[in-house]
Amino acid sequence: MDSTSRVEQPDPNIVGSEEVGGGGEGTGTSSASVATEGGQSTTLSSAPPSRYESQKRRDWNTFLQYLRNHKPPLTLARCSGAHVIEFLKYLDQFGKTKVHVTGCPYFGHPNPPAPCACPLKQAWGSLDALIGRLRAAYEENEGKPESNPFGAKAVRIYLREVRESQAKARGIPYEKKKRKRPSTSSSVATAGSVTAAEAGGSGGGSGGDGVIGQQPSTAPNTTV
Repeated sequence: MDSTSRVEQPDPNIVGSEEVGGGGEGTGTSSASVATEGGQSTTLSSAPPSRYESQKRRDWNTFLQYLRNHKPPLTLARCSGAHVIEFLKYLDQFGKTKVHVTGCPYFGHPNPPAPCACPLKQAWGSLDALIGRLRAAYEENEGKPESNPFGAKAVRIYLREVRESQAKARGIPYEKKKRKRPSTSSSVATAGSVTAAEAGGSGGGSGGDGVIGQQPSTAPNTTV
C-alpha cells in the first residue's frame, strides 16, 4: 500500500460476508399513506432492497470515503484503474484468508497441519465479486461504461494474478463452472414424448394444454 493513501476509519462491511461480516444497514420496509376516493387511507409498503443491492451500496459508499481520505484527495472523475488496484491492496489488511509465502513449509498445502505466520489477505473470490458490484454501481451513478475504472484492463490483469498466486500458495485451484449439456438419451426421450403427444392429439378429444416435457433449467455461468 502506498504511503500516500490512507483511510482513517475503514468500513468493516466491505467485500462481503466471505471476508468481513456484513451488517449495518437495516432491511426494514418503507411505507407511505395514500388517501383513497372514499377518504380512507391505505398504507403502501415498498419491498426492502436485496442483499446484493444493500452490499453494493455499502461498497460504493466505502470507496467514495476512501477517495475522500486519500492523500491528496481524489475525485471520482480522476480515479483510474491504478487507484482501484491500490484500493484492493489496501483491503488486504482486513482479509481473513491465509496465503502462504514461498518460503513457508505449507506453501501449496490445501490443509496445513499447523498454524504459520503467513499473512491474511482478501480472497480472490471476494475481490472479484467486489469489483463486479463497484463496476455496476459506477454506471448506476451516471458513470460512462467506457471510462469505468473498475473495468480497466489493469484491474482484470491484477485479479488474474491474485487468483493464480493464491491458487499456488493455498494449493486450491480455481476452476470455472461449466454448463451442463443435456445428454443424447434425454433429448431422444423428449422427442419421443412430443411425437406421442402429437399422435394422441390427432385422434380427437378435448382437454387443456399439457406440459409434455419440461426442460431442466440451466444454472447461470458464474465465475467464483
